[in-house]
Amino acid sequence: MGSELLVLGVLFVIAYVFGRLGKLIGLPAIPIYMLVGLIASPNFHFFPLSFKSADVQLIAIVGLIFLLFSLGLEFDQDEFFGNIRSLLLSGGTRIVINMAAGFVFGLWVGWGTREALIIAGMTATSSSAILTKLLIELRRLANRETPVILGITVVEDVFIAIYLAIVSVVIGGATNVWAIVLQLTISFGFLVVMFALARWGGRVVSRLVGTRDDELFTILFFGLAVAFGGLGELLGVSDAIGAFLIGLVLGATRFKARLEQFSLPLRDVFGAFFFLNFGLALNPSTFGPVLVPVIVGVVMTLLLNTAGGQLIAWLNRLTPAEGFNVSAMLQNRGEFALILATLAAGAGLDSRLTPFAGLYVLIMAIVGPVLAVNSERVGGWLFSGRLARRRAVGTAAAELPSERARDRDFAAAEAAMSGRGDDDLAAMQVAASGDVAAEEIPVAVTEEELDAMLDAALNNQDRHAAQPRDETVRDRDPEY
Repeated sequence: MGSELLVLGVLFVIAYVFGRLGKLIGLPAIPIYMLVGLIASPNFHFFPLSFKSADVQLIAIVGLIFLLFSLGLEFDQDEFFGNIRSLLLSGGTRIVINMAAGFVFGLWVGWGTREALIIAGMTATSSSAILTKLLIELRRLANRETPVILGITVVEDVFIAIYLAIVSVVIGGATNVWAIVLQLTISFGFLVVMFALARWGGRVVSRLVGTRDDELFTILFFGLAVAFGGLGELLGVSDAIGAFLIGLVLGATRFKARLEQFSLPLRDVFGAFFFLNFGLALNPSTFGPVLVPVIVGVVMTLLLNTAGGQLIAWLNRLTPAEGFNVSAMLQNRGEFALILATLAAGAGLDSRLTPFAGLYVLIMAIVGPVLAVNSERVGGWLFSGRLARRRAVGTAAAELPSERARDRDFAAAEAAMSGRGDDDLAAMQVAASGDVAAEEIPVAVTEEELDAMLDAALNNQDRHAAQPRDETVRDRDPEY
């Protein structure tokens, strides 16, 4: 294994170098890992590397499991269940529109009806793995639109679980209706049980997984994540959904913060293997015949998701800029498209589906993260007129005469209580009025003291403003 280990280590060093360069142009690490995998694959002949996907396949699956496990840990159940109607409406509408457009697009390609159904699934939903990595890497977990994004992702994951069960039967040529019903019932039952356990069984699960030993704690949650990934696969809902659900359950316990701390390094390392393996599976020589359909599919996806983001913003009372953030985060496509391509190849469908999925996902996995990185800046530029009007209204309200008079009164009262002279008192009044800059006040009050006294007055504190803020005896009075 010496040569394999050497090549793998070199690949990750290359990924590090490319990742540092990518950061300079705002490119996240995800497409970097994929491109490095493509370079190292046996199908890419410009570099003297030949690394097979089978060599890292198991580790890549563990990476996918931990990406979805982390998503489950971060999922805010209260936010989701508190807005379940709007999220189901948002996610369901998005899926229906994308599926319908994707199916029509698949028929236009002309590869067959079952192939059109596969293409519709590829274009319908975003990649949970890439989206999870983006939310964490871009530090947007606390954004106002993030619960909506995560909620839609969960709706899509539930749809994927049901869709996979259905499409596996359709493309496989099965005709036994009861077998289809049984499979769907098992899948749906597993989802319901795990969601119910996460919602109402947090205390019970906390007692079962509680241990003070860090090593045993890590072994336990690692084993649970992998085991439930396997269980999900056996029950027909995919390993990714199984990992997400056990993450959801463990995230409802009192050990959530500790779990996040220990799972973060595992997620980053194994997740890199997943995206590296993704690139290893691509074959550039098969891209030519599918180039035009891929370009049309990419343009269609970008336009539909951008418009859909504004619809989602309207349904969830978000701003247009936040809606643009939603659409940018949901643009990417990933592992689900590859799963569908694998199923199609196993069922003997058109062989062009595999290179179509590979090139389509590679482009969207680059364009999507780039859009996500720059979505706040672009959204601010697109909707700058409305934002400027809001800022103007806010500024006008802040400068109402009554408010400024109140500020002057507070500052004057604080100056009087602190024993300042008449000159200092006049200076405080002038500074509070905002008519003269602080450096133009010709009195024996330093800028630091002046700022501190004004701050203390506005916070209605009992101690002198020169004292440290953590020594104040009471917080801001709600009246002010």
